[in-house]
Amino acid sequence: MASTYLSLNYHLVFSTKDRRPWIETAWRDRLHAYLGGCLRTLGGLPEAISGVADHVHLLVGLRATHRLCDVLEEIKRESSKWIHREIGLAEFAWQEGYAAITVSPGLRDQVKAYIAGQEAHHQRRDFVAELKDFLAKAEIRYDERYLL
Repeated sequence: MASTYLSLNYHLVFSTKDRRPWIETAWRDRLHAYLGGCLRTLGGLPEAISGVADHVHLLVGLRATHRLCDVLEEIKRESSKWIHREIGLAEFAWQEGYAAITVSPGLRDQVKAYIAGQEAHHQRRDFVAELKDFLAKAEIRYDERYLL
């Protein structure tokens, strides 16, 4: 084949340290925009970003040359710095881990809608219940101790 064709879309979820409700509605949209800017700087495509006080969801398109762990490390590091500097929340940190699920092109719109509805969704379900569902649907095994 003379060229490379790919579609690498990921639904990413990561939480604040100890799932503390640090992300206030007053600056949440600015954070989401900043996360998108971080992704664009790295050459990624932010397709949807939303979240609530203790975690974020992102639908991103990445290149074949991206290493997922490096992308996540960079956007977490840079957004933490931004929160420290711009928001003045010196104790803010992201939890170390994350969830990343591949998304087929035919399901991107469904995932975008799910991400957009995070505030309404979390009025009915907490983060751990959502994460368990998320992991179960992707058939990812997990240890309960690391969900807290």
